[in-house]
Amino acid sequence: MVREQYTTTTPGTSLERPKNEYVYKIGIYGWRKRCLYLFVLLLLIILVVNFSLTIWILKVMWFSPTGMGHLRVTKEGLRLEGESEFLFPLYAKEIHSRVDSSLLLQSTHNVTVNARNSNGEVTGRLNVGPKMVEFHGQQFQINSKDGKPLFTVDENEVVIGTDKLRVTG
Repeated sequence: MVREQYTTTTPGTSLERPKNEYVYKIGIYGWRKRCLYLFVLLLLIILVVNFSLTIWILKVMWFSPTGMGHLRVTKEGLRLEGESEFLFPLYAKEIHSRVDSSLLLQSTHNVTVNARNSNGEVTGRLNVGPKMVEFHGQQFQINSKDGKPLFTVDENEVVIGTDKLRVTG
């Protein structure tokens, strides 16, 4: 237990102060204190670098509350505006272009569009290559703007125009 002593003297008298036998240093001193400060400084540097890299990634990827880059999240689904490049296959239920422009799909090899049933099996395939257009399915039909069939092909017959020319056999 630490004992406290109070000594009062009058000016001109000399008394020796009691020795500090029970004085304890509290806290971290020496090299431990320097290492602790170095560790806190290192953590602060890591925090600043992490924060700046996060902001840089958000800036480069064009993140916003409505989406990322040209990709916008809407009530109907995702909306992609402008040109985009897909490195892997794109799976979508519907693909539409704007009313005033056409939908443009480009590839260095070919463009393949697959139609699947509810089990995931391919029921129709349209393959547009550099030298030919190939279709696999039960029926192929090209319609006019007003919805009338212009060209229809199935296993049994080929119809060209609106019932003007029919080739069978």
